[in-house]
Amino acid sequence: MPIIHIDNKPYEVKEGKNLLEACLSLGLNLPYFCWHPALGAVGACRQCAVKVFKDEEDKKGRIIMSCMEPVKDQLRLSVDDTDARNFREHVIGWLMTNHPHDCAVCDEGGSCHLQDMTVMTGHSYRDYHFTKRTYNNQYLGPFLNHEMNRCIQCYRCVRFYKDFAGGKDLDVFAAHNHVYFGRQEEGTLESEFSGNLAEICPTGVFTDKTLKQHYTRKWDLTSAASVCQGCGLGCNILAGERYGAVRQITNRFNGAVNGYFLCDRGRYGYEFVNSGQRIKTPMVHHGPADKANGIPVLQHVHQRMKPGKTIGIGSPRASLESNAVLKELVGEENFYLGVSSADHDLVSLSLKILEQGPVRSASLQEAAAADVVLILGEDVTNTAPMLALSVRQAVRRIPVEDVINHIHMPAWQDAAVREAVQDSKGPLYILNVQETKLDELAKGAYHTAPDNIARIGFGVSHLLSSKMPEVKGMSEQGKAIAEEIAGVLKAAKNPLIIAGYGGGSEAIIKAAANVSWALRDLGIDAMLTYTVPECNSVGLEMLGGHRLDSAVDRALNNEVDTAIILENDLYRRLNQHRAEKFFGKVKDVILLDHLYNPTAEKATIILPAGTFAESDGTLVNNEGRAQRFFQVFAPDSAVQESWRWLLQIADINGHATLSGLQHLDDVVSHIAHAYKKFEGIDKLAPHADFRIAGQKVPREPHRFSGRTAMQANVNVSEPRPPQDPDTALSFTMEGYRGEPPSSMIPFFWAPGWNSVQSVNKFQVETGGPLHDGNPGKRLIEPHANGQTPFYTEVPEPFLPLKEHLLLVPLYHIFGSEELSVHTPGIAERIPAPYIMLHSEDAKRLQVTAGYLLHFTDNGHQYTLPVIINDTLQEGVAGIPVGLPGMQISEAPQLIKV
Repeated sequence: MPIIHIDNKPYEVKEGKNLLEACLSLGLNLPYFCWHPALGAVGACRQCAVKVFKDEEDKKGRIIMSCMEPVKDQLRLSVDDTDARNFREHVIGWLMTNHPHDCAVCDEGGSCHLQDMTVMTGHSYRDYHFTKRTYNNQYLGPFLNHEMNRCIQCYRCVRFYKDFAGGKDLDVFAAHNHVYFGRQEEGTLESEFSGNLAEICPTGVFTDKTLKQHYTRKWDLTSAASVCQGCGLGCNILAGERYGAVRQITNRFNGAVNGYFLCDRGRYGYEFVNSGQRIKTPMVHHGPADKANGIPVLQHVHQRMKPGKTIGIGSPRASLESNAVLKELVGEENFYLGVSSADHDLVSLSLKILEQGPVRSASLQEAAAADVVLILGEDVTNTAPMLALSVRQAVRRIPVEDVINHIHMPAWQDAAVREAVQDSKGPLYILNVQETKLDELAKGAYHTAPDNIARIGFGVSHLLSSKMPEVKGMSEQGKAIAEEIAGVLKAAKNPLIIAGYGGGSEAIIKAAANVSWALRDLGIDAMLTYTVPECNSVGLEMLGGHRLDSAVDRALNNEVDTAIILENDLYRRLNQHRAEKFFGKVKDVILLDHLYNPTAEKATIILPAGTFAESDGTLVNNEGRAQRFFQVFAPDSAVQESWRWLLQIADINGHATLSGLQHLDDVVSHIAHAYKKFEGIDKLAPHADFRIAGQKVPREPHRFSGRTAMQANVNVSEPRPPQDPDTALSFTMEGYRGEPPSSMIPFFWAPGWNSVQSVNKFQVETGGPLHDGNPGKRLIEPHANGQTPFYTEVPEPFLPLKEHLLLVPLYHIFGSEELSVHTPGIAERIPAPYIMLHSEDAKRLQVTAGYLLHFTDNGHQYTLPVIINDTLQEGVAGIPVGLPGMQISEAPQLIKV
């Protein structure tokens, strides 16, 4: 490894880095603006100046920008040289020439990278006393504020939005000292990753509008490490609370999962925690029930739990702990997975393939490093948005490697690399029912029915390995597509195959498995990624249980008196008529949930469950990575974790196993020992008795203020802070002020680094893993030495049927997920219900765009406006899944029109 000398001290550094990265990785403080670990260097801000010397004899040296200079063995530089310090101070002075004096009212005030770097350079007084340049700000939608007067022209925003995330509607305009970053005309930013601008921007140009509506001072937020609830990818987040409500979600760096970024659903979909539809008190027959009829509510629960006639229905959005305790409480034979038949079949099959197959499930960061990507039947931008961001990085891998190898240009030289790469892209192939946002990057994008997608996938696998089944009767076009894809995959080193629940087809999932297994047989290190619907879909399937339809059948046969439903709305899982029959037969429904929903209307007892912000627990993401989330704040009402309610019920019932459990560590330890699949989850985070220097880890930063004032209207004496018996975190600012274990970092802060940029102080190297490793533990590993299995059932080709349409599911990042729709900003982005048709089908049905189409699905009458999309195959109709008001229970399915 190279040795460089910084201010006459030798340091061993990693090869291939620039000097700025090297200095930051060594823990040195060197100011910067335009550079970002995920975006590379462009040398735009001139802030990271250092002086380099030819050798030991050179006393004069020359000033260079450290972000643009590669590490070289025996290179000598000075960070503290007077000339370099003066240069950096003058640069910040120039950058601040037109910056307003508005720190006191700026949303970034106190957590601003610009403030930190200004202090770091020693710039204290401004020399500019004339009129400042001003701009008009734009409306950019419900998520972001725009304040262009604060801009210092670092170019980070457009580099992330356009170059990294592929956005089209944000750009840089004008030149010289009149540069404007915004849209051609004001309007909602279209990218699903626009919210990252609030963290990418080192000043207050782009700020979180939802935070501004609640509160602005980030150092006054109580925070905790958490996991996003928005989809099955398990992105790491930091949730911030103030006055008993969640105020902001920001990215929590995890070098194996989401890295530095989040999608907008994950960042802004938290308002259900603060919703007016929250269940805050226990209820019996919809009446307040702390002591209903003089009887405690848990006694009511106890009286209704009849042995042999009580069932439990779990949830893919509830923690592993809550599902496991419910399963133990009612017994394995009475526990049912609270998911639709389609979701159960698809997730169960995906899990079986990952557990028994020889191919590794890719993490988000591994997906970003793939050299070839094949997507089968999945619109990942809408079903797993951050996976789409990874795919965008993967298509750059081969062109960038070519530039690095042939022109000998380092990858961090971002502007030069992009100039050399131009529009070159690595191989990406997409087979989906309609066009997707990623089609623009694809070498080939083909649109057909799900069964035809599966057939092409099986065809590819057969071309890769003769062991795989041959596809009979494939069209000439299908053969050509399969041959092209197979040829590219054979030349790959780290190909990635993506499929999942979005296609609604088991055949597609099997075809994806066959392709990855065929590649494995060829000695190619293939990766396989399956998307799943919800944050704990995989954890629930790993836990195991019976099908939800079986619970309904038991109820209809009068075998069920009481159903305990865990954080679930069965009207989203069952056909409405079947759900009505179920509730009509069950005498007592005990619901543990946090929002009123149609299922709550049927409940005889409701227990208020904590959201992710008020709970501790474990989730398992789509790759089988178990991750812990922590309670952000202790609610004032009767709200508590579902697993805690269930333990209290077990205690009243005198349950043999659960009665001895009391705290989170007890439950987690019980699961780890009772289920071999979950071995090691008790080590995901330190136990509750963990202390550093005898102290807990504070959820509040040491700058937190106003604790006494928050309660001054009630009592002038400061109330005792809530106690946390379940974790090593405290609900105060008192505690250990150093760096805690990575799994429980509640906020990123370091001396002189008050903004999110301080994450570099927590990493082994800039952009690298956190000091004690990335949080989480993979529970699923491939059977690399096992015999490669394969699937042989190739579906018949899809042919349009007269007077019928094949309904296929279409997902939307805003609207298809259950909880985020309670966020006003996301509600603005939800499309109206519709049915999508090919123009020939529309002509046959005598409708045009905007006209209403009437049809029946399982006894439900639907009247939906028509959208024409000729990328659909004839005979196929697209239906949005999960939108408010949509009751389609299963797709794909044939309907008569």
